[in-house]
Amino acid sequence: MARKTVSTAAPFVPPAATSTQLWEAAQECKGCDLYRNATQAVLGEGPATARIVMIGEQPGDQEDRAGRPFVGPAGRLLDRALEDAGIARSDLYITNAVKHFKFEMRGKRRIHKKPGEIEIVACRPWLAAELSIVRPEVIVCLGATAARAVIGKEHRIERDRGKFFSHPWARTVTATVHPSAVLRAQDDEARHKAYRAFVQDLKAVRRKLETTARRGAA
Repeated sequence: MARKTVSTAAPFVPPAATSTQLWEAAQECKGCDLYRNATQAVLGEGPATARIVMIGEQPGDQEDRAGRPFVGPAGRLLDRALEDAGIARSDLYITNAVKHFKFEMRGKRRIHKKPGEIEIVACRPWLAAELSIVRPEVIVCLGATAARAVIGKEHRIERDRGKFFSHPWARTVTATVHPSAVLRAQDDEARHKAYRAFVQDLKAVRRKLETTARRGAA
């Protein structure tokens, strides 16, 4: 019986690379089929000394065109939530679990399409390479795709929200909703409630870091 081909970006990821080298190498990645239609691969941005890494799902339409993560509506909501939670975005490294935009055409519009297991697994070497450079204290998974890529298939956002877990990539990892989920709430009341819960999750991350800092100074 023929073996099933496993898609992976691993052969395209240069060892011991800088962030710039990773970005350049990612533009040549053919680890899955998403590269065929996307404008470019979009890796993360932020300081290599960041104590927090936030991981979303994939670049959207605006991110795909700009080559930067979280610059669209979800990114603007995240900026506001970070400010309300007392976290500076300039202190974060922010990226996505999948590096190419997966979409379907509806007329002239490119509509987001959720990444599947093949794309999540294929892109994991890029994520591992980014995190090996940053070495954060806390990883925050934004949404189910990121949680699946980092924590595993068994994680459920609603059940495990607010919990922190140990992880080889960081001292601790947690997961909350993706900012786009807040934007998709059915009405203003639901949106305000979802936003407040999202900010509370981010405040818990800030408190976790503050506790870690106090223990380190003791």
